[in-house]
Amino acid sequence: METRTKVWLTEDGKHIIGAGKVNLLKAIDEERSLSKACKKLGMSYKHAWLILKKMNERGDQEVVYTVRGGKDQGTFLTEYGKQLIDEYEASRTYIDETVGDDTSWENIAFKLSARNKLIGRVVEVEKGDIVSKVKIEVDPAILTSIVTAEAVDRLDVKEGDELFAIIKSTEVMLARPSRVSAENEDN
Repeated sequence: METRTKVWLTEDGKHIIGAGKVNLLKAIDEERSLSKACKKLGMSYKHAWLILKKMNERGDQEVVYTVRGGKDQGTFLTEYGKQLIDEYEASRTYIDETVGDDTSWENIAFKLSARNKLIGRVVEVEKGDIVSKVKIEVDPAILTSIVTAEAVDRLDVKEGDELFAIIKSTEVMLARPSRVSAENEDN
C-alpha cells in the first residue's frame, strides 16, 4: 500500500494548475506547438485551448503566447507559465518528501496550534478497502475526515472514540489524544 496525494496551485480559491495542466504546459514547451502537444497527450485541440483559456483567466496572466508565420512560429510558454510549472514541481516534491518520510508525523503535537486541533467524538466510521470516512462530532458540527483504511486500523478508530480532528488547509486529519497532549492543554 502507498500514500498518494494531489497537488493544485490555487488563487482566491480557484484552481490554477494541477498535474494534468502541468503536463500540457510541459508538452507545449517541448513541442513548441499546441497541436503537436495535443497529439502527444491524446487530447483534443479545443479541450487544450479551453484549459489554457481558463488558466489565463484564473491567473490573470497569459501562460502561453503564439508566434504566427515564419521559421520561429509556434506556441511558447510565458515566464508566468514556466513559473507555474516550477512552483507546482517544488510543491509536489515537498509533499512527496513529507508524505514519504515515516518520521514526519512523530512530532506533530509540537507543530499544531489550539486553533487547528479540535477534540471530538467519533459518531460514524465508514470503512472501505482503501479509503475510509470518519465522522467526528465537534459540537455543534460534525466533521468528516477521509483517510486511508490503514490509518483507521493503525489508530484503531471506533464509534464513540475521542479523537483530535486536526484541520490542515483542505483536510481533516485524525490523531489519538495522549496523556502528554492532555496535560499540556491543562497548563
